[in-house]
This record gives sequence, structure tokens and C-alpha cells, in this order.
Amino acid sequence: MTLRAADPDTGVARAQRHGEFAGAAPVSGSAARERASAEAADARAWGGGTVRGMSVARGTIPGMTSIDEALLLETAAEHGVPGPVVRELLARCRPCLYLVQDKEVPESLREHVRPAARTGGLPALPDGVDWPEGREPLVLSVDCAALPHDVLDIELPTDGHLLVFTEISYPPESSAVVHVPAGVRTTERPATYEFSGETWETKVYEPRTLYPVPGLSIEQDGEGGPHTGAFLDGDGDEDALDAFEEAVLDLAFGGRRPGACVQLGGFSDPWDMAPDEGDLVLFAQLAGQAVDYTVCTMNLIVGTREDIAAGRYAELQYDQQT
Repeated sequence: MTLRAADPDTGVARAQRHGEFAGAAPVSGSAARERASAEAADARAWGGGTVRGMSVARGTIPGMTSIDEALLLETAAEHGVPGPVVRELLARCRPCLYLVQDKEVPESLREHVRPAARTGGLPALPDGVDWPEGREPLVLSVDCAALPHDVLDIELPTDGHLLVFTEISYPPESSAVVHVPAGVRTTERPATYEFSGETWETKVYEPRTLYPVPGLSIEQDGEGGPHTGAFLDGDGDEDALDAFEEAVLDLAFGGRRPGACVQLGGFSDPWDMAPDEGDLVLFAQLAGQAVDYTVCTMNLIVGTREDIAAGRYAELQYDQQT
């Protein structure tokens, strides 16, 4: 569901660089606008680029993180992967944003990175808007204005907050994504509620601040192309190619990618069948352990590009894998 701003003179607080993710606590409208302007400029300053010298990447991976071509080809040579196979691999890539904890942010990005999301905690919702039906836990809050711009190839809101409610410990009965636009007065909602004359309590996960890091994702079940096929049918080593693919993803991330994290956009990295097939693309992917260290699930949210761009989040589909 999408909520329309009711009062342009109020604002949604945003996180300061190197500060804590602010959720959606009320602040003055002028302060919010000043902060949003500064944060947008900061985000643009460290957004992704393209693989220099690799024309296939420029044509198929808009906004992807910059990878030095010489380093890329050197890495390919170390794995015994020829240039034409490299280009086919890049053609199977899509940009994504990883949302990671502070300790997982690559050293090269630490100077500019700032909070953009939070797992767990309590939701801040506009007056008159209830906790979504089903009372599933809040697992993710994203400050859209704090995300790097021009990285993803799906269209997310440029401001406000996206709140994701779903169950990660077992298949959810109902789930929801709510967009709270900037400028809406909000109130943090308690976990307790009344039902059938009794007091119940929704599970609240420990809040963890997350930082955005641009990266790449690879279509897991995609055809490799004629050069890749010839490489594997000849003297090529499939294990070496797999290792090279992992190396490319690490290069795009700027370091070793975390094993359990939150991902926005790109291709899914499922444990079972990929849900992003046909007209469906990945909206978000949440490893259970990124929210609660004791939960071993993969939670994927998909939808059409059109529904995502239009904010028709009620049309999103949810898939939990174990």
C-alpha cells in the first residue's frame, strides 16, 4: 500500500551520515528537506559506474559498480577464463544493492557510506494507519532518500520509507510492503494489541543498522552463451568458472560479500527454485540470519517492474525457502 502525504510542513527524520538509522520519527519540514537535499547529493557522489572498457557491460548493466578492466581481465586469466566468456558472464549480470552491517562495508566506501536501512524494531506509521493485517513482524525499514541513486534497474521511491512486514521463521500467512512518503507525521506503534478480549504481542526483532553497498548479481539459471558453452565443452573447468563468477561479484562489491544479508533488486540467489522468472523481478531478498542470527531461511519478494515502479506493493509475491 502507498500512503499519500497529508501535511507538507511535517517531515520524516532521516539518518545522519555515520549516525543511526532514524526510522520515521517526526521532525520539522524545513529540517527534513535540508537533510534530504544533503543526503541525496551524498548518495549521488558514491553511486555506481560501469566496467570501463567493457562495452557489453555499458550496454546491459546500467549503473553497476565500477570494476577496473585490467583487474577484471587479470582475475579471469588467473582462473583460466577467456575474454569472450567474461563478456558473456557480464551480459548475465544485473545491478543490485546490498544492505549490510557496518563491519561488512568495504574499506573503500567507509568514508562516504551512511545508514540507509534497519532490520527489526517497531514501525512508525502515519496517524490513522494500522499495523498491516496479520500483524506480521517488521523485518526491514529502508530510507529511500539515503539509497545511492542510479544504481538499480528497478524503480524504487526516491524519498520516504519502505517498511517490510513478513514472518521469517516460518511461511507467513500474510505479508505487506508499506511506503510512508516523506512529510507524513508518524507515530511508533507498540507491539502489543487487543484481540478477542485478550492482549497479544507481535514479535519484535532487535534493530540493526544497515548500510547500502552497490554490487552485481548473476542470473543463476541463465544460458552462458556460445563462448561459455564451447569453453566448458572443451578444456574449460566448470569449478574454475564458478570461482571466477564469485570473484567478479566480490570485485563489484569492493571486497568479500557477506554470506547473509539483505539485497534490493538484481537477480535472486535462491536456495530452491528462483521466483524471479518470466515477468517477475526481484524486489528484495532477506536472509533470515540478516534479521535474526538463529533463523535459517531465505525470504524473497518479487513483482513485475510495472507494479514496483507504480508502488502497487499489494501485488508483490512472497516466497520463503528453507
